[in-house]
Amino acid sequence: MPQTADDLDAVAVRTWCSLALDALGREREAIDAINVYPVADGDTGTNLYLTAESAAAAVEAVFAAHETGTSVPSTADAVRAMAHGALIGARGNSGTILAQLLRGMAGVLADEAGERPGADRLRLALTRAAASAREAVAHPVEGTVLTVAAAAAEAAGRAPGGAGAGVVAQAAYEGARTALEATPGQLAVLGRAGVVDAGGRGLVAVLGALVEAVSGRAPERLYEPPAAPAPSAAGDCSAADDPQGGPAFEVIYLLEAGDGPVERLRARLDALGDSLVVVGGDGLWNVHVHVDDAGAAVEAGVEAGRPHRIRITHFAADRVHARPEPAQRAVVVVVPGDGLGGLCAEAGATTVLARPGEPPASGELVDAIRRAHAREVVLLPNDGDLRHTAAAAAEQARAEGIRVALIPTRAAVQGIAALAVHEPDRSFDEDVVAMTAAAGATRYAELAVAERQSWTMAGICQAGDILGLIDGDVAVIGENVPETARGVLDRMLAAGGELVTLVLGEDVPDALADTLEEHVREGYLAVDTVVYRGGRQCAPLLIGVE
Repeated sequence: MPQTADDLDAVAVRTWCSLALDALGREREAIDAINVYPVADGDTGTNLYLTAESAAAAVEAVFAAHETGTSVPSTADAVRAMAHGALIGARGNSGTILAQLLRGMAGVLADEAGERPGADRLRLALTRAAASAREAVAHPVEGTVLTVAAAAAEAAGRAPGGAGAGVVAQAAYEGARTALEATPGQLAVLGRAGVVDAGGRGLVAVLGALVEAVSGRAPERLYEPPAAPAPSAAGDCSAADDPQGGPAFEVIYLLEAGDGPVERLRARLDALGDSLVVVGGDGLWNVHVHVDDAGAAVEAGVEAGRPHRIRITHFAADRVHARPEPAQRAVVVVVPGDGLGGLCAEAGATTVLARPGEPPASGELVDAIRRAHAREVVLLPNDGDLRHTAAAAAEQARAEGIRVALIPTRAAVQGIAALAVHEPDRSFDEDVVAMTAAAGATRYAELAVAERQSWTMAGICQAGDILGLIDGDVAVIGENVPETARGVLDRMLAAGGELVTLVLGEDVPDALADTLEEHVREGYLAVDTVVYRGGRQCAPLLIGVE
């Protein structure tokens, strides 16, 4: 739930990161669609999402370290983790600038002197963020996220004296929104395309999340930005601004180096290319630049210190440079247990294990797509909560030249159904259509144990009750697993079905499968049952009906 206290304690920071990630997930595709500056490569929304995801994961790690005690992290610990996570996970020009904005805010909010951060500290934090982001960019341009950040800080400064942090955050949000609307008149490339600045739109989403985290109220959506430029606008605008099409490569790396060598690095990289952004400090930096000579940009980093996590993207080919020759097609599947992981691996899929309480991050999915080493990849997330994460991973892989189809499977049994009809010899589109149809024709259910008394769609449950969830909603409440499982099957098969899939958890006896198979056989003629062992998984039983 959003924080309702009008301050910025550690819980509010955690909530902010979570809400910002959700907001960027919802807007990712729309932001990607209006990305025409500095390069029309359609990845600003994805890069902002990945950067925010890294920040949120770092904050969650700090909270996890305190789970064994009764205290929560300090505000300083939370904001420092947020800034560090954004720094090491920053992607692209926009993500790198967002990382510096968060670092600038953290430098103020982590000051442990005095009361926990309130309105005055938030004003100062927003001002410091805008200034530090502008300093990090070699050649600041108006009409970009820098302009939007500055407007947010100025509006926060004009908020009434004595106002709470929620009022200050709201003022910053509205100032940013107003500035965003004006960006097409400040930057010609945006005006010709008829869009607002993509990075600025992402920042407005992040500030809207801040408002909700601090005040407990989501800001009213006062602005509906243009959805996308005309199909040819992005290319026309880029060509008009740069007849040569701009540098061929984007180079990004983390760098361990002192302040002096970094200043010399800035000068050298500035001479090599454009869109130079260097963020960070205290010995760790994130370097971003567009160049024609990627090797020289990396060599400059080596001379300055120790670069790592080096990423080189070829804009013209829209893929990672020098990728080895891949196979034709692969399937990447997220599985909830090691048993299903083995099953899917035997079917030729590349698997990603989702441990209980630890859903995979988009970086893990991207790594799995790369590990599959194929030109075409079908991604099966098998969890509705992974939709934004999987979409971001697919977009990142596409930017590396891999053709990715994301089938929005919401449960492991839907993934099993899709994998069962996978045929790599037919065309990619036909294969994706068949797999999507198989997944969509599979209803899914799972059994869970109620942790506390609660209202559900099936009535009131007590702690320890067995809950039968069908398509994500509680439909059956029972006292034991066999009784509840039979009730779930009856509800699902009442609408028809040809095949029942049962996936048993590690501690569930084989006798349960025998009982349920007999129940289906006696009550539903011509319905087959297949049973798999899921291994260590969060649910004792998963059920699918095709």
